Amino acid sequence: MGLAAITIEVAGVLVMVIGPFFALYRYFFHEHEDGSTYRTFRHDLGKAILLGLEFLVAGDIIATVSTAPKMENVLVLAVIVVIRTFLSLSLQVELEGKWPWQKREIGD
Repeated sequence: MGLAAITIEVAGVLVMVIGPFFALYRYFFHEHEDGSTYRTFRHDLGKAILLGLEFLVAGDIIATVSTAPKMENVLVLAVIVVIRTFLSLSLQVELEGKWPWQKREIGD
């Protein structure tokens, strides 16, 4: 289980390292009809960071559960999950302009 946790955490780091290069590629080499290249770049970059954070949280959960669950480990995991959840929520609000639980407007 420890190897699975490390693999998932490495995948999260790779997503956050490689994702910006894909965002830059789209920024420079894809045509955008409405001229929103910067907005698309920010959105792609934010999605890469969010996905990487999700992988890291999953890896942390697996690592904590697979080891002897001591109260100290569980508390550290809880703090990490709270911080990463706050980061994910704030990034999503920044990208989407609304809370995740708000309904999409017609035409979005």
